[in-house]
Amino acid sequence: MRGLKGKYAVVTGAGKGIGYSIAQRYLEEGLSGVAVLDWDASLSTHAAEQLDPSGTRCIGLPCDVSDFQQSRNAIDSILAHFGRIDILVNNAGITRDAMFHKMEYSQWSEVIQVNLTGVFHLSRLVYPIMRTQKYGRIINIASTSAWGNIGQANYAASKAGILGFTKTLAMECGKLGITVNAIAPGCIETDMFRAVPNPVMDKLIAKIPMGHLGNAEDIAGTAAFLASDDAAFITGQCISVSGGMIML
Repeated sequence: MRGLKGKYAVVTGAGKGIGYSIAQRYLEEGLSGVAVLDWDASLSTHAAEQLDPSGTRCIGLPCDVSDFQQSRNAIDSILAHFGRIDILVNNAGITRDAMFHKMEYSQWSEVIQVNLTGVFHLSRLVYPIMRTQKYGRIINIASTSAWGNIGQANYAASKAGILGFTKTLAMECGKLGITVNAIAPGCIETDMFRAVPNPVMDKLIAKIPMGHLGNAEDIAGTAAFLASDDAAFITGQCISVSGGMIML
């Protein structure tokens, strides 16, 4: 895709799954550097080693995105290593599912802090860098759960918040050469979905017009497109990658 070679990206929650696939696709597209962030230091380090055995184009850093100081330390380290940041993918997220009448405050606050406040932290830290460069791509990973999902009041609220955040930030920074978009994955074959019992899985797949689960590479391809010059005039949008389960 056009305009990706020579760029530098930060991908949160990239120790495995969707984040790992996005980092991998960026390297395949010719980015000069990708920083892999994950709360688990061993995951981020191992992922960086797997993605770039030479150690020249990929670095792995521990970062709990819900902690502003940890986020600041990570961004400072990335700038010291790469010198610039062109692309930010806010992918880090957790679930703490429960029916609302059983949901504890800790389940609510942990999900909001990681999934939504974490997006604020990283975006707030990277935004001044992109303003100075007069160039940037911020890509936020939302979810089809943003439109509601039983047992996920906390998760749905966090992902719906990401959509409002995305649109507002896109309005504020459009004239600065910065685009801000979101991706809403549907049922994607990750560790979480592999643990779903077959009867439940069958019901989920029945709701997908394309008749099967997606994979992490489907999200990575969309993230590559939104970061490229091919999407230079697209901002404030949410792309549903759900096999038609959600049609926007």
